[in-house]
Formats: sequence, C-alpha cells, structure tokens
Amino acid sequence: MNMRRHTCAPLGLLLLIILASSECLQLTALPDKGSTVTVSTAPHLDDCAVCVVSGVNDTQTSCHATLTLAPEKEVKLLFNCSQPVEQAYTVTVTQILECTEDTCSPSTVETQPSLLSEFTRTFIWQIKAPAKTVVGLNVLGEGLREASRPCNNGYRYSVDTSGTNSKAETDYCKGGSVTHLDLFSDAVVSLQVQPKTKVESVVFQASAGPLKGRTVVVTIDSSTNLVISRFSQEPECELCSGADSARTCSPVEKTLTNVQSLSLEFSCLKPQDAFSAEVKKTIECTKNSCTPTSGELDPGLLKDFKRTLKWDISVPERTILTLELPSGGLRQLSAQAECQDGPRYSVSTTRHDGQIKTKSYCSGGSLSRLDLLGFTTVTVEVPQGEELDRTIFTAKAAPRVGRMLSVTTDPETIIMISRNSLEPDCSVCVDKPPKQTCNPKILTLRESRNTSVEFTCPRPEDVFNVEINREIDCTATSCSGNMVQPESSLFPDFNRTFTWDLKVSSTRTFQLDFPEPGMQQIANEDTCPDEHTYTLITYLRTGPAVIGTFCKGGAVTSIQVLYKGRMSLQVPGDRKMDPVDFKVSVGPQTSMVAIVKVNLPRGVSDTAFISTNYPNDFPDNQQMQWDFSVPGMHNYTVHLHHHTAPECLNKDVEVEYRKDDKKVTKVGLTDKQPEHQQGNFKMVLKNCETNTTLQGLALKYSVSVMRSGHPVLCTVDLSKHPKMALQIEKVGSDPYCEMSVNSEVVKKINVAAGSQAKLSFLDCPNEDVQLTASKVIGCQNVASCSDTLLTVPTLDSCLRMPLHSFTWHLNIPQDSTIDLVSPSGGLQQSVPGQVCNRSVSLHVEETEGFSVGDFCSNGIIQKVQVHANVSITATTRDFSKTRGPFLNVTFSKEIPETIIYQVSPQMSSPTLLATPNWPKGMRPSSTVSWIVTLPSHHQAHVQFVNVSQPKCEDRHTAIKVKMLHSEEEILSRREDEKTDDKLLVPQSFYINMSNCIPEDGNFGAVTKIVLQRKTNLLAILLGIAGALLLLLILLGVVCFFVRKKKKERMEKESSIYIGRGNIFKPGERQFSKARSDNESHVYASIDETMVYGHLLGDSSYADSMEDHFKGMQVDSYHTFTGPSNLPVIKEPDPEPEMDQLNTFLDPSETFIPSRPRTPIDRQDSLGFQDRRMVDNELYTFRNMGDINTIRLSGADMEPEPPTSEEFL
Repeated sequence: MNMRRHTCAPLGLLLLIILASSECLQLTALPDKGSTVTVSTAPHLDDCAVCVVSGVNDTQTSCHATLTLAPEKEVKLLFNCSQPVEQAYTVTVTQILECTEDTCSPSTVETQPSLLSEFTRTFIWQIKAPAKTVVGLNVLGEGLREASRPCNNGYRYSVDTSGTNSKAETDYCKGGSVTHLDLFSDAVVSLQVQPKTKVESVVFQASAGPLKGRTVVVTIDSSTNLVISRFSQEPECELCSGADSARTCSPVEKTLTNVQSLSLEFSCLKPQDAFSAEVKKTIECTKNSCTPTSGELDPGLLKDFKRTLKWDISVPERTILTLELPSGGLRQLSAQAECQDGPRYSVSTTRHDGQIKTKSYCSGGSLSRLDLLGFTTVTVEVPQGEELDRTIFTAKAAPRVGRMLSVTTDPETIIMISRNSLEPDCSVCVDKPPKQTCNPKILTLRESRNTSVEFTCPRPEDVFNVEINREIDCTATSCSGNMVQPESSLFPDFNRTFTWDLKVSSTRTFQLDFPEPGMQQIANEDTCPDEHTYTLITYLRTGPAVIGTFCKGGAVTSIQVLYKGRMSLQVPGDRKMDPVDFKVSVGPQTSMVAIVKVNLPRGVSDTAFISTNYPNDFPDNQQMQWDFSVPGMHNYTVHLHHHTAPECLNKDVEVEYRKDDKKVTKVGLTDKQPEHQQGNFKMVLKNCETNTTLQGLALKYSVSVMRSGHPVLCTVDLSKHPKMALQIEKVGSDPYCEMSVNSEVVKKINVAAGSQAKLSFLDCPNEDVQLTASKVIGCQNVASCSDTLLTVPTLDSCLRMPLHSFTWHLNIPQDSTIDLVSPSGGLQQSVPGQVCNRSVSLHVEETEGFSVGDFCSNGIIQKVQVHANVSITATTRDFSKTRGPFLNVTFSKEIPETIIYQVSPQMSSPTLLATPNWPKGMRPSSTVSWIVTLPSHHQAHVQFVNVSQPKCEDRHTAIKVKMLHSEEEILSRREDEKTDDKLLVPQSFYINMSNCIPEDGNFGAVTKIVLQRKTNLLAILLGIAGALLLLLILLGVVCFFVRKKKKERMEKESSIYIGRGNIFKPGERQFSKARSDNESHVYASIDETMVYGHLLGDSSYADSMEDHFKGMQVDSYHTFTGPSNLPVIKEPDPEPEMDQLNTFLDPSETFIPSRPRTPIDRQDSLGFQDRRMVDNELYTFRNMGDINTIRLSGADMEPEPPTSEEFL
C-alpha cells in the first residue's frame, strides 16, 4: 500500500471558497489485497466529509461521510472539517483469515503500518475455519495481558469468541504472559491503534489443526457426590467417561460418586467455559460432636471450573451447631449483593416449622464463627481458578444452652410471652420435664404461683416480647388513690408492655392522677425520648378508641376516662425502668369520652393536643373535654393546626369554650378561636352522627401561653453619686423573673458609678431580687485623705426592693493606714462564743479576700488600723431606718504591722479576740497586733484557747506578749514550740502574732482575756496592825469605866420598863429558865435612843444601824432595828429576897417611857456616851467582875468615811 500527502492548493476556485473556513488534509491511500478499508467521520460532525479527488488537475471531487476503499487501488482523499482532522475521522481495515483443517492463509496476520496513520485505525481479522478445527494465533513480540482499562501505549487488542455476543469479548494490552490464542471459526481479533502510533507490520503467526478435547482425572469418595453440568451452550462440547462398552457420553450433565482416578474426557478445549461442577457432602452431628468434623475439599479438583461446594449438616433438637470459619473472616452481604472477588458463602438453616432462612457472606470480614440452630446447608460458590484451602470450615456440636427464669405473679396479673421475630429458632416452655410444655409462638401465665419458664435459646429477649397485664376493677373496691406501679422485676431484659385494665360502673369515670412534672401528649405513632411510652385506650360500644399517647414531663396532670379502659406502658429491654407511679381513683359521672386536665406552665409555651383516635376518626356522637388552668397574669390563644370535618347526618361539629364564670361560647372548626384571653377555661369537642363511608372528624390543636404582666420600670441616675455603683441579681426560684437594662435582658444588673440606666422588672417579686450597692473612697496621699463617715445615701425611690448591703471600697497609698473607729462606742468582733446579735453587722475585708473581721457596735475594740486597701460591707434589717454613720474612717501614717486592734477589756464579761480571716487562717507573711489597755489596779488573765499552727515553708510563725513601755517579753513562741495556755499580765500590754509562708495548714488563734482587780497586800497588813492597836486602846478605856462604876454601884439604882416584857429589878439574877446559869437576861448594851428618843431630835442613829444586829435573840442581845412583834416573855415572879429592897414601880407610874428590849453589842457601845444625859446614867451589873456599859447618846454615830487603798 502506498500513501502520499498533498496540500489543498490544486483545488479549483469553488472548492477553495468552500474550504476557506475549514481545516483540510489531502492524502493518497492504496489498500492491500484482501483488505477492506473504510474511512468514517465521527458521529455528530455533519460539516465534516471525506472526498475523492479525481479529474484533470484534480478538479473533480466526490465527498462522503463514510467511504469504503477498494483493495489495490490508489485513491486521493481530501479531508475537510471544522474540527481537528485527527479527531474527526476513524479508519477500519478488515481482513479475513481463511483456514483449512491444517493450514491458514495467509499464515501471518499483518497490518498496513503506513495506511492513513494520521487517524485512529482499527485492524480487524475475521477467522473462518471448518467445524471442529482450532485456529492458533501465536503472539509475535511482546506477550499480552487481559485488561479492563485503556492501554497506556496506544495499542489495544480485543478477542471476540462469540461472533455476536459482546459479553464474550476479552481485551488485552501489551506486557503480559499470554503468547497463544486458540480460536474457532467466526472468532474476531482486532487491534486498535491511536493516531500517529507506530505499529508492527506482522502481529500474529496463524496455524490450524483438528479439535482435540481435554481429559481430567478425578477421585470421588463415597460421601461425596460430584455433578458436572452444562451452564452454557457455547462452545459445543461433550463429556464422556469410561472405556469400551462402559463408555458413556453426555452433552448436559454427569453425576459421579465413589470413583477412583476416573478420566473425564471433554470434547472441547475449554470445557470450563461450558460446564460447572457441584460437590455435595453430608455431615452428621450428635449433641456433642460432628462426623466428619470439618468441611474439606481437594483444592485441585476441577480447579479451572466454576465450582459449587455444598454441605448438608444435620443436628438433633436443642443442639447448637458452631461453624468456625477461615482465619480471614467473613462479612455478611445483602441477598442480592455479589462478592467482588473470592468465593461467596451461603448458610441456610431450616426452622422447626419448615421455613428456610439464608444468609450470604464474602471473605474479608471480622466474622469468625457462626452459631446455628436446626438443619443447616453450607454452600460455597467458587469462581474459576480460585485457590481454596483444603479445610473450608470446622463443625462442632453442643447441647443448646437455654435460659431458665423463675416467675412469681400477683393474683390479678397475667403474663403473655409472644414471639416478635422469626429468628432464631426458639421456643418458650413452662414447668420442668416430664410435665414441661413448649410453644414456639406464645405462652400465657395466669396462675399465681412460682412458675419456671424456660427458653430454648440463649438470648430469648431477641425473640420474644412480654406483656404484663393487671386488672383493676373499681366497681368492687373504691380504688381511692391507689398507686399504680409496674412490676419492674419481671423479665427485665425483654421488651415489655405493662397494661392495666381499669373498670368502674358504667356511668362513672376512672381517674388517673400523674405526679409532677405531669405528662406530655405526643402523636399516637411516636415514641417518647426516654422510651417509656404510655398509651391510654377507652372501650366504647363502637370499639376501642385511643385517648392519647403520653410521655413523662408535661402539662397534663389528670385524665378521667368513662367506664372502661386500658393504660399501657412500653419499655424496651435495654432501658432501665424509670416509670411514672400514677394514682387511680373513681371519678365523677360524666357524658364525656374523656376529660383531660392541663396545668399550662408559666412563661412562654405552646402545648399541643390531639383528639381521640387522631389521625383516625373521632367517635360519632361523642364529646371530649380539656380543662385548662392558666397561670395568673398570662394570656392564652387556641390554634387549630389541622382538622378534618365529617359529613354530619345529625347535629353539627362544635367546639365549646366554658369560663369559670359559666359563660359558654360555641364555635365551629373554621371559626375564630379564643385569642389573648386570661383565666381558666374548658374546651369541649363535640362530634355529630357522621357518614362513616367518608372521612371523619379529627383535630390537632395547641394552646399557646404568654405573660401579660406589665414590667416595673425604674430609671436609675447615679450622676449625683459619681463613686457609687449598684448591683441587682435574682435570688429567688421563679425562673420567669425577667430583668433588663436599657431593653437588654440580663441575669444580673450592674449600674456603673456615675451612669444612668433604665431598668425593667417583669414578674419579679421584691423577695426574689437582691439589691446591693458599693462606693469607692480613695486618695493619693495622707495629706489629701480626709476623714469620712460611712453613711448610706438615699437611692432612687423607684427601686422597690430593699437594699441588702452596702460596701465601701477604701483605697489608700502604700505608705498609709486606714483607721476605723465606731462613732457609737467601741466595736465588738463576732467570733465563736461571742457572736454579734446587733441589727447592724460590718464585714471588713482586705482586697485580696482576707477577712479583717465581722464587727458590730458597743464593744471593747476602740480602733482598728489596717495597712491595706479594704472593703467594708454593712448589712442591716432595714436601711431605711438605719443609714449610719456606721464607721468613722481616718487616715494615718504607715504602721509596721498589717493590722492593729486597740482593745479596752471590761470587767463585765471575758474578751475574745480572733486573728484576721478566722478560722481560715491569716494571710501569709502578715502581722497583727492587739494593744490591750487595762484600767488602773487591774490585771489580765490571758488564755490562748484555740491555736492552729501550719507547717512553714519559709520563716516561722510567732506569738509574742509584751507589756507596754517595756522591752521585756512575757511570752514568745514559734510554731514548733508549745504555747502556754494561760498567762497573767499585771498591766497594759500588747499581743503580736505573725505568720510564715505556710507549706501546709493555716495559722490562726483565738485569745481570751479576763480582767481581774488587784489585791494590795501592804495595805491589808497595815490595816490589821492599826485595828489591833485600836483594840488595845479600847480595852484600856473599858477597864477604866468598869472600875469607876463599881464604886457607884450601891449609890444609884433605876428600874427600866420593858414594853411587852416583865418588870424586874436591876440586881435580880434569876429568870424563870430551867438552867441556873442562863445568861440571856444579861444586857450587853442598851440603845438609849429607844429609851430617850423623845428627847432627841436626830434619828440618824437608827438609820445607821448595821445589818448584823438583825435576827433572833441569842445569849447576848443584838441591836434592835425597829418595831417588831416580839413575844411576851411570861416569867413567874420569883420569891422576894429579904435582904434586897424592891424599888421597881408600876409601868403606869414610872416616868420612863416604855421601849422594847434593845440589846446592843458591848464593843460598839463604847463610843456612844450621851453627855446630855450623864446625870441619868444607869448601870446594870451581871456580877461583880463584869462591866456592862450603857450607850447614852447617838450624837457621835455618823459613819466613818471608808479608808481607801491609796490612804493605806
């Protein structure tokens, strides 16, 4: 073949005009002998053509879309197209390979390399050969390989062995191991070459020969059946076996068993393309083992064929078959899916009822074993040439493990166990052998006894559902508030349905009361989020009707159902029971199907409800009522979302609204429903008599609620208080309290110092919000710091909530100190055992959060000095009555300690002093001092009642006690030393405590100070000495007067009248007493003021009598303290003495006024002589040796001034 390339220049003018806008190419082609060349334009390129150029000077053209060239005839071709010509044209070169029974012509398969190489070329060779003749093509050069994708080098071979069936076409690329192709007549071999790709001129060497078949030798044991059957009509092939007269042939199928080295002769070269092999085996299992123990196969048996391996495995009842699968594992497939590569496994099990279930698997999964029940068939479909292990699986048998449960039911409880799944094969049995009865579908337990329930499968919860039914008949009993609880201990792993069949008299209702937080109605086909789904059914004359499906947590609080119904609870087996324990009671009479009571929540909400049987038909001529409780200050609106209206034969469908004021409003489903109304209401849905052949009544609606309250508005202006800020936060439990600042809803309000804010409070009671205020007080240096009284300013009156606390933040320079003094006396620190109970409490705290202390007024702390910034928070019962001043704040120079307390203890009670931040512990590296000032002549008992010491990381803690103006330390202890519990300090002192940097623990202490008055020992000794000296002087005076009175004894005598007593003679020694030595009549002294009181104008003496003279009469008389009803001593008159003269007169005749007996102490009478009455001194003698002086005057009885300790 020759080909020449030309340009378009020689064409005529007309052709040039036509091709002016197109790309053109002129070639010369000469096809070889026996080849047919076809040049075609690509589809959908109507403006492209191939033209034959002829005539004188190539002036004649004949253009075509497809052009066939004659062999051995040169032709000039012109290609013109608006597209690139390499992509616009294809060239097909077809040749026929003629073969006889032993040769082919031509013997080589050649191409035409230079023919139209600018285009895509396809070389096709059609093989023609006699019947039963094989044509062999030897691949020259590089071998071929099967390919499913385009080849990279521009060459692509294709072999079609079916003639017309494209499924038999195989593609090849260069670079493989295929070097020979055996083909039959009508086979087609093609080579596709990309444009401008070089191609060899000779590609195959062809040969022919008679068809020879293939012989396969097989050995089959007696337990195996081999069935070889045809699955394709092509190629023509026959299977023969045996020799001579025993030789049999079949073109369709042959079955073999128990043969040794049997030759199978196929009359075709590739019998695997027409025949497949099926290998059948059986395995027998007992309850404990299987024979054989594995599914095995000769890996080389008919390896090139498509094979199906099948094992039929029989097992006894209640036996589990375990198949251990290949190490690679399997993965389950859907029924229609295919394995991409490798064998396909199918496992079929036959149930006890004859049903067969099949599952399919592929290699490459995690499934390593299968547990099967019943007769099993294992099928393995192996593709041609697939490698298999000798052992496909291992079979084991074991007694089937069931599950035994012990069930005890109540007398009114019925348990129904029913199947919900076809797989696995499982039965439920009751009692024990030999009385055991089994059922694969359903079992009912009615008897109230301990019953054994056995399942024949290990996981019966995957197969069976359990319904636990209880009947509650309220016609025989009151059912007053009976609590209904599901029996959660029964079948906890199963899907359970608890049902309660409720019944009352035909005109009454049974009432279900739900505890907080109520129930929520959902669509009847839905499931609750917690998978505890409640369904309420009522039984009407027309059949059962679903009142609704409910979940825990909603607005429904109670439901009343007419006559008879059922409440059910569905719980899945994998869910822990958390039921609603509702109450059942007998309700009132009603004509309603049901009455649902609803407590609508506060705030914004939208609660949905549906009618009975929704979305199915509401019962004819029936009514349903909803009772809605609407919270105060809330508006409600009823929305009808979806409804269907029936065709009424009698009456009409109505929606009736009833208010508490008995007002009734009737509307239709298409009418306007209530909007933005307040108060509780009832909604009644009434159905008519409907045409049951058409759609009935159904209603879905909702009730939306929103608050109707008006907010409390307040504009806060802090411009007059530039350093004061406000804070308001919610402290109540009402979640619907809404606070906003400048129209922005917030949880906490902060009004910055000196700013203005518009506040709004919606549904916020005063007790649910807490108002606090704070103020910053600061200065730059001590000179600029002025004294300040801490008072609470008046807040805006629109703030209706009371002020809870007020905080002052005191900021000072580093070299300054804050002095805190109470304007109303001292401060009292609140510590355990000394808690403040005052109406005002002050909490002082450093800015770092360490407490200085809690204080109230009227205490012993005169001043608190703090070398730090502090916050002082005042709290009181009512700031409107107590606005301060609370403290006087001054500023002074820097102190060495962190805090100094100046304390003045009192005698009235012990003083307790606690370290700052008690009981948490002092700030690390801080120091605190107490300056304790004692009153004069007092001393202090100091006791450290509670001391906690840390483990110090750096430095040490210290407790020191020193007297003021003295360097001597009374006490000094560190944390590693024992502290003296008690200490006696004789004068004013101070206590200093400093903290370390603790590693573990805290440093703190409570100090108790008890004040005690001093005792002056020198003054006591001097007083005793003076008293002894005075006593000696008095004794001397007494002796002098005694002697003087003895001389005058006989000269003067006088009788004394004792009012209410007996008259006696001064010298008489006898009384009417039993004993002779009785001295009760002897006078120690006589109080002259009682005798001569009418002569004295001064009664100071009686008023100055000491208390120790009061009391009963004893041997020596005590001083008489005033009139008293003394008993009259009735003494018989003694016999008169002859040697003595009775000089006593009758009381009525004596000049001496009567007075009571007034004994006085002898010693006390010595200083009481009345000089105005000296001439009338009376002496009374007990005997000659004793002297009794008589006080005659009280003029000198003024009390002596007390002797002070300073004088002593």
